[in-house]
Amino acid sequence: MPIYQAFILGIIQGLTEFLPVSSSAHLSLAPLLFGWTDPGLAFDVALHTGTLIALLWYFRQDWAALVKSALRIMRTRRVSTDDERRVVLLVIATIPAAIGGLVLEDYAETVFRAPWLTAAMLIVMGVLLWAADRFASRERTIEAIRPRDALLIGLAQVLALVPGVSRSGSTMTAGRALGFDRPSVARFSFLMSMPITAAAVILKTPDVLRAQGVSSALLVGVLAAALSSWLAIAVLLRYVARHSFGVFAAYRIALGIFTLGVLYARG
Repeated sequence: MPIYQAFILGIIQGLTEFLPVSSSAHLSLAPLLFGWTDPGLAFDVALHTGTLIALLWYFRQDWAALVKSALRIMRTRRVSTDDERRVVLLVIATIPAAIGGLVLEDYAETVFRAPWLTAAMLIVMGVLLWAADRFASRERTIEAIRPRDALLIGLAQVLALVPGVSRSGSTMTAGRALGFDRPSVARFSFLMSMPITAAAVILKTPDVLRAQGVSSALLVGVLAAALSSWLAIAVLLRYVARHSFGVFAAYRIALGIFTLGVLYARG
């Protein structure tokens, strides 16, 4: 793969991973629209290494507190503080995605990557995101998340195995539908993405290394993904503090319609 393609794909991955617009859709559609060879799901997942680096660095204080709390839970066998409770909630939210990823892995690499399905999911989830954000009646904060809420948001994350759904889009849509305010649902979505992203990187990166080694293109892609991911997190957290998710819903719908038009024109 040419370095410039890896750089562009890394930027796309980083900018879209944490925005509710589906990074998997953008990564699967970019080769189609630009006429490139599809690098495949394994390369897409390898780019998540950059995303993971940005996620760990941006929320490093949160992770330090959560790790300490997890160790304390294992030592005391009790959950008594807010951070310890948050550890339990993140575990609950992660379980559905872990099971779904193992069970549906083959479909995620083949059937789910169909361009028509990706375009349709961009539109469908765009409408659902707009509706959940527009008609959410309550303004619950992250401190009010209960185990049931964490489980439902975790189940929504499973849908992200289909490109076009969006991991952040599905979890933020579920969170808004449950009545959580935008900054809280965005922050919880970012935190719950770390375990599943780390697992995907650990499982899939060896496939890329066996296929092409530690190439310059791969390193450039990962670096581009890390820098653009950090920017996306910082921008989104500031944006949702004052604005709705409407612009992202509109973008999803427009991109889905455009993609359907391109697919139809190409026969």
